[in-house]
Amino acid sequence: MSFILGITGGIGSGKSAATQWFESQGIVVVDADIVAREVVDLGQPTLKEIQLSFGDWVLLEDGNLNRHALRDHIFQFPEARETLEKITHPAIRQSIIQQLQQAESPYVILVSPLLFETNQHELVHHTLLIDANEQTQLQRASQRDGQNEEQIRKIISVQMPRTQKQLLANDIVMNDGLLEHLHQQLKPLHLKYLQSAEQAF
Repeated sequence: MSFILGITGGIGSGKSAATQWFESQGIVVVDADIVAREVVDLGQPTLKEIQLSFGDWVLLEDGNLNRHALRDHIFQFPEARETLEKITHPAIRQSIIQQLQQAESPYVILVSPLLFETNQHELVHHTLLIDANEQTQLQRASQRDGQNEEQIRKIISVQMPRTQKQLLANDIVMNDGLLEHLHQQLKPLHLKYLQSAEQAF
């Protein structure tokens, strides 16, 4: 089992930019968002469970998950979020553990926007928060996702507050939006993680 680094950050904080840099250094990245999509793919038992719990309206005509309808439903009915998470979280966790164990690099990264909220931090040895102020988050997320400010603020409001993440994280990188600045901060951390990986195992 190699040294596992957990990376988190709010929407539009620049997690992807950070993980892309780590990947360019030969580090394997397991992305919880991608895993979350994979476990509800067509033919997956998790998708069947969602259909049984919520009804056929959660499926598109082709049998795939109607993410849009489900997302709207969850924002309207907070208790529906709990039901969904009870179904998806164990499946996501199991898949993440499997992928982390199979990774072959000096250390491995688990990137998750809900690292602390879903207790995925228990799967890692060390955590890194990619942080950005709310204005930067709004600007970036709206440019990237084409969502309006109100939708993004909704997403921010259900995520753990930045201040709380700052208290929980082992390392924090402030990402002002300039890739050069981000990479400058990541380089010494990468060396530190390589060292930790060597010492720990």
